[in-house]
This record gives sequence, structure tokens and C-alpha cells, in this order.
Amino acid sequence: MMSHAQERSGSRGRDGDGRRELGMQSKRVRHEGYWTARAPGQLVARLTSRPRLVPSFLVIGTKRGGSTSLYEYVIRHPRVAGCLLKKGSHYFDVNFRRGWIWYWSVFPADAGRDVITGEASPYYMFHPLAPQRIAAALPETRLIAVLRDPVDRAWSHYQYERRLGGERLPFQQALEREPERLAGEVERMLVEPGYSSFAHRHFSYLARGRYAEQLERVYALVPPSRVLVLQSEALFADPGGALARLWRFLDLEPYQFGQARVFKAGRYAEQMPGTARRWLERYFADHNQRLYRLPGIDFRWPAPAGHGS
Repeated sequence: MMSHAQERSGSRGRDGDGRRELGMQSKRVRHEGYWTARAPGQLVARLTSRPRLVPSFLVIGTKRGGSTSLYEYVIRHPRVAGCLLKKGSHYFDVNFRRGWIWYWSVFPADAGRDVITGEASPYYMFHPLAPQRIAAALPETRLIAVLRDPVDRAWSHYQYERRLGGERLPFQQALEREPERLAGEVERMLVEPGYSSFAHRHFSYLARGRYAEQLERVYALVPPSRVLVLQSEALFADPGGALARLWRFLDLEPYQFGQARVFKAGRYAEQMPGTARRWLERYFADHNQRLYRLPGIDFRWPAPAGHGS
């Protein structure tokens, strides 16, 4: 297995002071002790001489599971400073080629205050290389996963991709063709670490809901004591209870704020077809049972008829 440094070698142009060359025409803006280069759809942060905070936590999943809301709640705590690139950098999945200096620069400067920082990139848990990259680079960082009923998550994910315009297939057909669409993608990502798979990231309605296999890969690299798994439905039903667990997990004092709004909530013009829901319930039943046997899982989703709870 290649090392963290070897995997990035050959793709890191540097200028004289060790900062990444931008290779584009851009407008430089001075802000909070770092240089940013703005280009259409991009924000590239460049490290200055000021020391920066290293992330103490990462929200690693799941897509369409509440990771954005959880992150927005966390950064309201007075001892938490957010990532400078919205909610996350996607460094350990699709931006790894940018290098550690780029990653470090997307976090706030260390001003000597008693604060922590972190980010939320929900592809981390599902990406085949991200967990090992995280374990190697941030061996003390705590990981948080927010898991939603995989049946509802699949429908939300599908509707999201439809709105973006990338998904053209009807829902049931997209589910049935997923193995064909994803065939060979993980293998190629492992062989070509710089390869970014559109299908793996966007058409993985079933695979992303197989939480047990993803968490098992994480637990093989990170002690379960450094991983907090929250149920999405419980987070939104009782934000105060879920956040109390989170504050303890991050060694932060209890903190309460106002109404916990839902961020990036899906609103759909149609309901999931009943036949598709029943198909998904059967598909995920055994995968969910496998999940329930893992450390840190203290919740259940409704089981279809004929399956144990």
C-alpha cells in the first residue's frame, strides 16, 4: 500500500516558498491570515506563515443523511471554528492531489484561543481510499457519521441527482442498473488513486446505504471509541439529545441554541412508489441487521414483515 506522501507525489507543483502553484488567472484576497484565489466555482486557500488549527473532528457521512445540518449545529458552539470552505474540503476523497498544505490552509488560523475545528465531507465514509488516508494523516481526529434509514436516503439521493440533471433513469431502473453502472469503479479507484468516479459518487443509491460494510472498513483503521454514529431521524426529532452526546464526544461543555432548522431538506413533487419502497426494504433488511451488530449502533429502523427487528 502506498504511503500518504507517495500517493500525492508527481501531482504537486510548488513555488519557491512551498505553496501550491495555482496555474490560473485569479484575484487574490487577503482574509483571516490566508490567501485565497477565486476562480469560477473554486476557492483555493494558500497557507501563510500563521499556524493553523488541525481538525479535531470530521463528519464523514452519509450523503442525504443530515451531515450538513449536524455540521451547522456543531459550529454554533462557541468553542468550534468552522472550515473556511463552506462545510468541507473533500480533501481525503476527490481533492487529495492538492496536498496537505492546501488542506491545512482551509482551516482557521490558531489565534491561541481554546477552540477546535473540523469539517463535513459525507463522501469520506463511502470513498474506498478516504478512511485509510484519514487514519494515516489524522490519527487522533474523531469521526462522526449521521445515518438515515437507507430506504429514505436512496430516494432522497435519487431526487437530488435528478434536480442536478445527472440522473435520467426512472427510480426503479436506476436501482436495478446500479451494479452495472458501478461495475469496476472501486477497483479502478484503488489502482488509480487520482481517478474520480462520477458513477460511484452520484449513482450509488444502494451502495451508500450499505452502512455496515463502510463502518467495518472505518473500524478496521480507527478505534470505535473515536467514532460517533448518530441516527438521522433521532437528530431531527430531538436535536438537543443528539447534540448532548456530540458535545460529550468532542469534550465540549454543553451548549444550547435556538431552533435547530433542517439544512438542505429535500422537497419532492412525488412520493416514492410503494413497490419501490417495498423492494428497498427487502434489499436493506439483512444489511441493516449487519449494521446493528456493530459497536456504537444503538438504534433501529422499522423492519419489513418477515424480518427480525
